[in-house]
Formats: sequence, C-alpha cells, structure tokens
Amino acid sequence: MLSEEKIKIMTNLAMFEKKEGNRIFPVNRYFKSDYISSKLLRSFFSYTLSFLLGLVLWVLCDIEKWLNVMRIESLIELGMKVGLIYLAGLVVYLIISLCIYARRYDYASRGMKVYMAKLKRLDKRYEGNSRPGARTKGGRTQ
Repeated sequence: MLSEEKIKIMTNLAMFEKKEGNRIFPVNRYFKSDYISSKLLRSFFSYTLSFLLGLVLWVLCDIEKWLNVMRIESLIELGMKVGLIYLAGLVVYLIISLCIYARRYDYASRGMKVYMAKLKRLDKRYEGNSRPGARTKGGRTQ
C-alpha cells in the first residue's frame, strides 16, 4: 500500500538529487586531499597557460620596443621581473584555489550526510512493511 509519508520522502530525495547531485556526488568519490590536489594541479596548469598567453600578447604588442633596445642586461632584468610576477601570481592563485576547493569539498560532505540521513529515514519506513506478519495456515483445515 502506498504511504503518503514515503512518497514525500522519495520526492524530497529526488529533488535533492536533481538540485545538488551534480555538485555533491562527483566530489564524494575522492578523499579530501586527493580532490584538492587534483584541482590545484589543474589550477596550476590553467594559470600557467593563461600567464604565457598574456605574456605572448604583451611581447607582441611591444615587439618594436624590444627590437630597438636589445641589451642583455635589460632582458635579464625583465626576465627576473616577469618570473617574480609569475611566481607571486601563482602563489596567490593557488591559495585562492585551495580555499575554494576545500570549501566545495566540505559543502559536498555535508550534503552527502544530509542525503544519507534522508535515505536512512526512507529505509526505516520500508522496514515496517517488509517484516512478515502473523501467517495463517494454508491448505485444508480440519
């Protein structure tokens, strides 16, 4: 027999899965350190690629200036400045990424606990119906 309370719990679970499922379920396949380190590695490569593309655009815009002033000392000094800017930006970007991904993992962990609690509540409702009741003897009666 259908129970209105069970239907409400199942509907609530389905809505939770639809709304939060994309953010919660993929994250909970990892340990926290694995999840964060994989995202930091991805952030490192994306920052490095973005920085190199910006550097190439900057060099292409100022190529006439570079061709007129080709001194080794100035180029080494400029390379050191660019390297320091890259490292400082990378450290700041990775710290921000670390905070964001740690918060996302914690959010997903809390969401998974809520989801599991709802599933346990639904399972308890089903336990009441699955227990065998008092059976009557079948067959002929004398």
